Amino acid sequence: VVLSGLALAVALALPSVALENGLARTPPMGWMSWERFRCNVDCQADPRNCISEQLFFEMADRLAEDGWRELGYEYVNIDDCWSAKQRDEAGQLVPDPKRFPSGIRALADYVHARGLKLGIYADLGVFTCGGYPGTMLEHVTQDAQTFAAWGVDMLKLDGCYSTAEEQAKGYPEMARALNATGRPIVYSCSWPAYQGGLPPKVNYTILAEICNLWRNYDDIQDSWDSVLSIVDWFFTNQDVLQPAAGPGHWNDPDMLIIGNFGLSYEQSRSQMALWTVMAAPLLMSTDLRTISLSAKEILQNRLMIQINQDPLGIQGRRIVKEKSHIEVFLRPLSQAASALVFFSRRTDMPFRYTTSLAKLHFPEDAVYEVQDVYVGKVVGTLKTADNFSVVINPSGVVMWYLRPMALQAQPWHVVRQQAPSKGFHPALL
Repeated sequence: VVLSGLALAVALALPSVALENGLARTPPMGWMSWERFRCNVDCQADPRNCISEQLFFEMADRLAEDGWRELGYEYVNIDDCWSAKQRDEAGQLVPDPKRFPSGIRALADYVHARGLKLGIYADLGVFTCGGYPGTMLEHVTQDAQTFAAWGVDMLKLDGCYSTAEEQAKGYPEMARALNATGRPIVYSCSWPAYQGGLPPKVNYTILAEICNLWRNYDDIQDSWDSVLSIVDWFFTNQDVLQPAAGPGHWNDPDMLIIGNFGLSYEQSRSQMALWTVMAAPLLMSTDLRTISLSAKEILQNRLMIQINQDPLGIQGRRIVKEKSHIEVFLRPLSQAASALVFFSRRTDMPFRYTTSLAKLHFPEDAVYEVQDVYVGKVVGTLKTADNFSVVINPSGVVMWYLRPMALQAQPWHVVRQQAPSKGFHPALL
């Protein structure tokens, strides 16, 4: 479907109304209700796990008390199914009175008192995806003002039950409305996910000017197949997606499901490493009250988070795709450092993979200190020409942080990564 005249006119007019709110200079981090708790609104049968203020109070406590906040996990994000089934007489969205008796403002105050921030969900359409009142075009300004008055710090605006034309008008309009409130509100929009995620329907230049982050692709489910489908889509389309990301505007491959039911230990480590190399928002959707120690260790890995939050904000790329089902990903970091992820899609046994930094396009005659991100220790120094081997477990990763030891290792690959030449594609060896 070609964009209508209206959508095109809106698109062309956009740069003059760019959203530059100074927010999300690094990918947002926090917790989100959807993947783990969905639209469970039966608080009589399941009071502990239903979408209610109690759930968000308890998750805020866990973020504040269990070491998450200090690592950067600061957003407590309400997803769908929080509101009453009707707007009030003034046309305002209101929280469900039984499940949120204190109101959203009180919840925001509770979250803020713990040094955290509150996110909320709306949908640009007749209904939300869960069947609650949507934010139609005539309600955009009113809802932005409501969220600001409540003390909300992030808005996720979904796209169920809306047309392409309504989206082309409504998403930029919400950016303007949020800015006009004067409250800093990070803006997460699902616009590209509803338009197939790719040009010509999606214009990433325009998107980066109005949204801080955006969902490009399908919702994540609690399975390794779902994680792989997201990874495949993102890296198959990396030439389009990778240049769109940067400080203030991020591709969002959806929530971290580490700590739930669908991923093994190795797969959990892989999701964390691949999301980090993608410069993805780190929004956990798991039960922080019962999370296992091993899942918590993956999510609280300090070096991993430092890499994810690197101030350059360059999204990584897949640089090698081997016939042996080993893939290599590179993310350039500040001070000429790099993150390398060696990922195995094999399902048989640990695989010994041998290569060199020279084969991975690193500059000649450089020397790097190599730190294993999951082991946490420096494993040695490497010259570009040195061959080395890593042993990668099935559906697992080895992740390295490389720091240049010698002056000649300048940020050569920053330029290359931001403007990849036509010939720079994953090598199939």
